[in-house]
Amino acid sequence: MNHSAPRRARVRAPELTGKGGWLNTGGQQYTLADLRGRIVILDFWTFCCINCLHVLDELRELEEKHRDTVVVIGVHSPKFVHEAEHRAVVDAVERYGVEHPVLDDPELATWKQYAVRAWPTLVVIDPEGYVVAQHAGEGHAHAIERLVAELETEHEAKGTLRRGDGPYVAPEPEPTVLRFPGKALLLPSGNFLVSDTTRHQLVELAEDGESVVRRIGSGARGFADGPADTATFNEPQGLALLDDGSVVVADAVNHALRRLELTTGEVTTLAGTGRQWWQGSPTSGPAREVDLSSPWDVALWQGKVWIAMAGVHQLWAYDPAEGTVAVAAGTTNEGLVDGPGAEAWFAQPSGLAATPERLWLADSETSALRWVDPDGSVHTAVGTGLFDFGHRDGAAEQALLQHPLGVTALPDGSVAVSDTYNHALRRYDPATGEVTTLATDLREPSDAVLAGHDIVVVESAHHRLTRLRLPEEAVKVPEVAHRTQREATEVAPGRLRLDVVFQAPAGQKLDTRYGPSTRLLVSSTPPELLIDGEGAGTELSRALELDPSVPEGVLHVSAMAASCDDDPDNEYPACHVHQQDWGVPVRLTGSGTDRLPLVLAGMDT
Repeated sequence: MNHSAPRRARVRAPELTGKGGWLNTGGQQYTLADLRGRIVILDFWTFCCINCLHVLDELRELEEKHRDTVVVIGVHSPKFVHEAEHRAVVDAVERYGVEHPVLDDPELATWKQYAVRAWPTLVVIDPEGYVVAQHAGEGHAHAIERLVAELETEHEAKGTLRRGDGPYVAPEPEPTVLRFPGKALLLPSGNFLVSDTTRHQLVELAEDGESVVRRIGSGARGFADGPADTATFNEPQGLALLDDGSVVVADAVNHALRRLELTTGEVTTLAGTGRQWWQGSPTSGPAREVDLSSPWDVALWQGKVWIAMAGVHQLWAYDPAEGTVAVAAGTTNEGLVDGPGAEAWFAQPSGLAATPERLWLADSETSALRWVDPDGSVHTAVGTGLFDFGHRDGAAEQALLQHPLGVTALPDGSVAVSDTYNHALRRYDPATGEVTTLATDLREPSDAVLAGHDIVVVESAHHRLTRLRLPEEAVKVPEVAHRTQREATEVAPGRLRLDVVFQAPAGQKLDTRYGPSTRLLVSSTPPELLIDGEGAGTELSRALELDPSVPEGVLHVSAMAASCDDDPDNEYPACHVHQQDWGVPVRLTGSGTDRLPLVLAGMDT
């Protein structure tokens, strides 16, 4: 070990507790003592959060490479009420191909013990049971990889490293026709095309919505063009019919748009490089040369393919005539802000539906139904922000949804919303401004398509399409309103010091070759909470001034830092972007803290 490096602060790792127990361990329950001798990486995640899904993918390579020394443990820490249901966590672990043990912690007990403030957060525990690093957000896999190599060397020498098989036990595969299908499309033939997300395939079903006509894609996770039996996808989602009769596919984990030629089954790539978009990457250009980020749905509107770019909270558009892609709306900030497209904020847009006058969208993390006008301005029909959700019908201003993933235009000008975490199909009527419930007892509906007088719902966690009559009268449900479970941080009114903690990983330094390499953006809900300190800047610390007359609110903090390999001989060092958004609920009290530390990478000393 390099002795010139500063000694890491040694903090004993708190015990892992979660009422839901352990998954992916063959029924075994584990304590930290059972894992002594291994390098443990805790991944605090929740299955609604796109950044958490990105981190699952970032960790796959590291898990594979260090299989005999590293144990990754997902600590599932719910944001939405539905995510606290054990069955839902079991489903999510299979849906996203999580191949490590998961602790189901519905009451956020372990989250609180580790003082976690953001999804996702990664905590590294050494073989002797001490916390040695914490990272929030994505883009940290390379830093953790380096730390793991250091810990292996150090603990091999001390005799405290124990190699061998980890605690992961794969669950038995289930023989259903579909496995967590994402989206569906009614084909001109009357058949349905469904994205069979967890099996990395597209499936064509007959008009009955059950009989398999053919499968497209080998079923292996991958990114290869070619004929139906050898082409590969990676958790495909949205589908749309193009004017030439082919289908465009939002290939979410490949960060790409694919094209399916229906007659031959041939798959090609329309847009994306297979790499994930990061701050500073191009936001327009030739479609095959621009990085995308978790495209979740697609819809043809005004001659272009609009893309719900869930991974960066934006809408993009692909121009089939020009073969280009470009940002169409959104700033990459996560939240709910209406207005001109270039200024609007979205939060993981996941479902699109086009009518001539409007592009409707399901904005999942704000539990909102929104739309874009032909002039590009963005409006909200239902939803108030990141922290309010529930099941409430009535006037749209006070109606509540819970993490909807799909929206479907109905013949009368209203829309059906696949209200995923409420297990319901809801309806919003712009003519009356009313929200009603069309159906309940659906299991995580993620999309719906019209077929004659019926609406066919993708009942994702029931692994099937479910046909419903479009009812004349909506059903009545008892109303429920929720706020996110997280406790507010008590802060003093007046001056509050915001410190984003970032230590460049070992062997790296901040990349200042082209100016500042850090960025901090701060805002609040309600806006009145911040008297001073709002806006963008390049320093990772900032003095905020909070209005004592506003009792509580949410501070929205977005931070970015770029670091590069510190090697003077290398003209082109490898560089990495670390990025995270926090929504921190705060309550103003006289005894509250006057410093708010948020760890992007490193340890807060």
